[in-house]
Amino acid sequence: MSVLSSLAQLEAVATGRAQPLATVRHCHVTAEPLVMVPLKLAGEAAAPLAVMLGTERAEPTLLVVPQPRNRDLRFAFAADLAKLVLEYIESSRGATEELPPGKDGEERVRYGDAPQLLVPNRAGVGFLRMLGRSTRFRRTDGPYAVDPAVPRLGRWLTWFADRHDKPGACLLMTMTETLRLHWATGQSSLEDGNLAALLGWIDPPDGLDGPAAAARAEDPVTCPPAGPATDPTFDNEVLAPAIAAFDQSGDDRAEERVRSVLDGQLRPTWELMWDAIGLLRALPEGASVAARWERDRDSFTWYHSTFDEGHPQARRDPAVRAARRLHDLERAQDAYDAQRAFDDPLVMAEHRLAGQAFGGVVTESEPTRLDESGKRPKLRPHLRVATEDPLQLDVGTTVCDAARPSLKGKIIEFGAAGEVLLELTGGMGRKLVPEPGVVPEPGQRVCFTSLGTGSWGAAKFPEREDTPWTHGGPPEDYVPTDEDAAEEWS
Repeated sequence: MSVLSSLAQLEAVATGRAQPLATVRHCHVTAEPLVMVPLKLAGEAAAPLAVMLGTERAEPTLLVVPQPRNRDLRFAFAADLAKLVLEYIESSRGATEELPPGKDGEERVRYGDAPQLLVPNRAGVGFLRMLGRSTRFRRTDGPYAVDPAVPRLGRWLTWFADRHDKPGACLLMTMTETLRLHWATGQSSLEDGNLAALLGWIDPPDGLDGPAAAARAEDPVTCPPAGPATDPTFDNEVLAPAIAAFDQSGDDRAEERVRSVLDGQLRPTWELMWDAIGLLRALPEGASVAARWERDRDSFTWYHSTFDEGHPQARRDPAVRAARRLHDLERAQDAYDAQRAFDDPLVMAEHRLAGQAFGGVVTESEPTRLDESGKRPKLRPHLRVATEDPLQLDVGTTVCDAARPSLKGKIIEFGAAGEVLLELTGGMGRKLVPEPGVVPEPGQRVCFTSLGTGSWGAAKFPEREDTPWTHGGPPEDYVPTDEDAAEEWS
């Protein structure tokens, strides 16, 4: 936790209200996200109990498994869920746009939009990931056959869960983590995992402060858990008798009873999800969000267009894919941290307190200075910046202007009076005279940071078939078996 976040938490405790950690929204929220509030059977890893989903607050769809231990009912539920999710995915593509040819000269296209799934918390993502693993290997013919939509759903849920792991991606988002990125409350991070308590601090009802609203959210009757877990009291006193009644009769009345009690558990969280969406939409979107959403659309376009040619994702990544994935995630995290800081002065303030950035006033500027030590002169302006920020940077460190990241330089020396001498090295144009207004002038406030969106270069990895023997050699292609088709959900 940073100094600024800690200070914001203390301020939240003192005022009884959550404090902002951002001035802009660092995520994309589509016009019609698919909100999903799942529930699972207690004591089971992936036995679905119910899910409330939809793209309109006033028109949710409730799917229920009246007896989660019944395999046929589970897969009937999965088939119904698949039809809704796959229909949403197909309707979210938008118009296809043509892009300039890539480096290989091939024409490229991108869908104008992409689907976005929103769940209440991280456990919801884990449930969707497990549900994807439990369904993507199922066969559509032979013994234990399921509806053809079920394995398609499993592959899509696995893909969404994988995209969630990538920093900055917005195709599958958890509401609690997204809200915590923008507000600090006066409670612990564990308590922030409760969506009702978190919203109680951010937007408490009239007449209540944050602590009182959060305390009221702990009442499982008025504010049931936000899924996928259920309240033990509800399980024992309400749900178990309803399921037992269905086991005995199996009629429509007994099933409707199960639906009714589960609707009461899911409805409060459903309303909270839309309240949270409204809070996020009220924030202006950060400058770099649109570019990250374009990359999400690129990923969706590629996966959708190659879906029928591919195979179910492996249970475990082979060595090359695992190494490539880890490298991509580290690069994405590095770029995401920098982009958030460039977009938001509050986020940049955290890096200034950590000594990775400094802000101040330009005291001297030589915009037309040339470095003539080589064969050709180079434009190398000097800037002297007076700062009071604590510095943890060394001489020779490459930095960039937070307001214009393309303007790069390096630290030449530190003065005794808290001054930093910079030599600008790029982002000023190709001539020996800088573009007008690019080089900061004396008296101008600036902020320079060592953060960079491209500080990680792309690594080279062997092809799948060239996996070295030290890492198991080339992996075998996966072929579904009867064992996979019959496997219980776990």
